[in-house]
Amino acid sequence: MDIQTFDTTPFPDQKPGTSGLRKAVSVFQKPHYLENFIQSIFDILEGLQGQTLVVGGDGRYYNRQAIQIILKMAAANGVARIKVGQDGILSTPAVSAIIRKYQALGGIVLSASHNPGGPKGDFGVKYNISNGGPAPEKVTEAIYARSKVIDKYYILNAPDVDLGTLGESKLGEMVVEVIDSVQDYQELMESLFDFDRIHQFLTSGNFRLCIDSLHAVTGPYAHALFEQRLGAPAGSVQNSIPLEDFGGGHPDPNLVYAHDLVEVLYGENAPDFGAASDGDGDRNMILGRKFFVTPSDSLAILAANAKLVPGYQDGLAGVARSMPTSQAVDLVAKRLGIDCYETPTGWKFFGNLLDAGKATLCGEESFGTGSNHIREKDGLWAVLFWLNILAVKQQSVEEIVREHWQAYGRNYYSRHDYEEVDAGKAKALIDNVRSQMPNLPGKQFGKYEVEYSDDFSYTDPVDGSISENQGIRIGFTDGSRIVFRLSGTGTQGATLRIYLESYEPDTAKQNLDPQEALGNLIAIADEIAQIRTFTGREQPTVIT
Repeated sequence: MDIQTFDTTPFPDQKPGTSGLRKAVSVFQKPHYLENFIQSIFDILEGLQGQTLVVGGDGRYYNRQAIQIILKMAAANGVARIKVGQDGILSTPAVSAIIRKYQALGGIVLSASHNPGGPKGDFGVKYNISNGGPAPEKVTEAIYARSKVIDKYYILNAPDVDLGTLGESKLGEMVVEVIDSVQDYQELMESLFDFDRIHQFLTSGNFRLCIDSLHAVTGPYAHALFEQRLGAPAGSVQNSIPLEDFGGGHPDPNLVYAHDLVEVLYGENAPDFGAASDGDGDRNMILGRKFFVTPSDSLAILAANAKLVPGYQDGLAGVARSMPTSQAVDLVAKRLGIDCYETPTGWKFFGNLLDAGKATLCGEESFGTGSNHIREKDGLWAVLFWLNILAVKQQSVEEIVREHWQAYGRNYYSRHDYEEVDAGKAKALIDNVRSQMPNLPGKQFGKYEVEYSDDFSYTDPVDGSISENQGIRIGFTDGSRIVFRLSGTGTQGATLRIYLESYEPDTAKQNLDPQEALGNLIAIADEIAQIRTFTGREQPTVIT
């Protein structure tokens, strides 16, 4: 084998965030940049030689080139076999499923999730461990520590691998297996959901759906699942061809960026059900006819109806949600008599709970839900879960949600995102709120009295690890909450997220627009944080 050794110097900015290392494409294209980070991953993995890895990405710009580099570096570092998706395509949930099914050492996911793609867009690299989940902090910290002192990397001098043809080939001594991107994932879905019942439902002539893949990774999966296997009419899946720039769009399944789907579901002769996924397929947005389901409500409704689905008919061990996610699922857990865990944002925090059998369903308000079937959130899994419930209950999406509110109360909820805020100003805003925290309890804001204010800290109930400074919480005596948090998923400036929640048990008051219902809390958030003063923004970039 012609293994080449390249001398290199560290880059100071290779600290992985909540979902790996995300930077502009131009940063990853710098000489040695990608190679340094990949070698840092390989250097900290114990027993790498002779192992199997999984590699794939969301098809965004630079995906193919990066995979060729990774394959050649893996061969040079003694990896025995790599399973790579055809044309380099694998959704993040599929990577997790494949790692688990074939007991691989881990996997490398190439994606910047919901961030824009293209030559001027973003790129990302994330390492997933042997349970199929994102690397925990102890692993990402080890990668970062290695990246700060790395002085050489190894790569095989060889022609590129044909990623378009299924089957095995050799790269030096390493076997490269190009696999069907969809097959293993589809088999897992068929083991969880009643596909025959859903097929009957979708071919009855009484139900229409529209699935928007936003020209991202789920296109081939959605086409295979919904149109080919489950019988939805051709054209039910739109924007189904993965494109390197996502068709110039922003592959984030929310009411702003999935506007094509929103227009269909809120238009004349709208279908009964709509759903969208993000760039790498781990997020989901659920819509009924002229009706939006918040991710927090979706998690609660899936938990409340889990026994209707074959894979969960024996009940749930517990549920978990990220701290900013609404407390709607807490109410379901209480009624079911199961534990509900509140974790920091980041799917890796659910991994220990799932591995230990403490939780079955997990969710985040950022359009991510999943279960113990893999160790990632899973967009199409959530869509199939909803379709299974709809097929059994024979009600509309809106009827199911309103019935849930009547039973449990409604958690009015909204997230206000201020994107690409100057990082210094965003930090100053958070520091200003933090400085007020000791004096907030007992303070009155109109009819609202502050009960507590803290910076969320989490002690993992499985391994005892502690994660601090995970978001500022201001809780009121009536159960309402305001949460302030800086997001770690963007690549430009900082994203300030403000989460607002108010509980309404009275069915007569459950039909307000959330922005109206939360109006007083929105004003209080601005009064405390001085959002306009610090950011210079009159309104959020995105409201969900």
